[in-house]
Amino acid sequence: MTIITRIQSIFSKPKSSDLIGIALRQQSIAFFAKKNSENTSGSNEVKNLSLINTLKELAIEHALQGQCHLVLSNMHSHIVQVDRPKVPDAEINAALKWQIKDLVSIVPDNMVLDYFDGPTLSGGVEKINVVCTAKDDLVELVTSLNTDTLTVESITTEEFAFASLLPIQQDAILLVCQQPNEEINLLIVKDGQLFFSRRLRGFSQIAKKSTDELTMGMIDSLSLEIQRSTDYFERQLKQAPVKTIEVLVPMLNEAFLARKLAENTNLEVKLFTMPDLLEGERENAVAIAATQLHFMEPENNG
Repeated sequence: MTIITRIQSIFSKPKSSDLIGIALRQQSIAFFAKKNSENTSGSNEVKNLSLINTLKELAIEHALQGQCHLVLSNMHSHIVQVDRPKVPDAEINAALKWQIKDLVSIVPDNMVLDYFDGPTLSGGVEKINVVCTAKDDLVELVTSLNTDTLTVESITTEEFAFASLLPIQQDAILLVCQQPNEEINLLIVKDGQLFFSRRLRGFSQIAKKSTDELTMGMIDSLSLEIQRSTDYFERQLKQAPVKTIEVLVPMLNEAFLARKLAENTNLEVKLFTMPDLLEGERENAVAIAATQLHFMEPENNG
């Protein structure tokens, strides 16, 4: 230890052990702070379309300190599935940048990406799932959060955060999940692994619909997308049928939605059970997941 390091250690503030989950959304930013004494949560509306300023204000207003785990919204990330490149593992990231360049709106030089193995389709075709975000956006987000008292420890996406809330079990579960005012995600998780993910369009305002409005086509449309997803999982991926659907869509009519999906799909459909003492935090489920689990860290690649 140098003399400078000794001086710095004497005057530096002690590190907080708090775990902070921050989930980005299009219209707001949610947080969950897991502290030794008590947990706190909340959200700040994105003002004047300035995400970075809102992020800074949120950290100051709520005195957030400790280890920060950031969850990117669908607006800030892409997930695409492509054939696994036939290159050595050490060269996969570089090859993927050019392989997906026409599938995302980010130029290769500005990509930060990670990947997880996809299924092997009939015929032996190996697939790979690529998670991609813009490097300049990511740098700006991390820089705005890194302070003397707050440090970004990990970064993930909505899909991984939601999926990691499910218990590890052999039977596949389809999770219908959503952050407030965001689009719905359909996820199929088996053995603790994300086998399938799909971002749906047109459902961001589902929480504002009455029961009558929900039955006038919206639930039928959602049921159809669920059927398409389970068919793909069973027929293309050669997996055992999904038997259970869980719903985590924070809305007044969530139980009604689950009942109607059960009628349409002929599967067991139940409301997702939040961790102990956090049932009232359904709208902050993604931020909560970020504080409890370890995720991929895409900033290490690229």
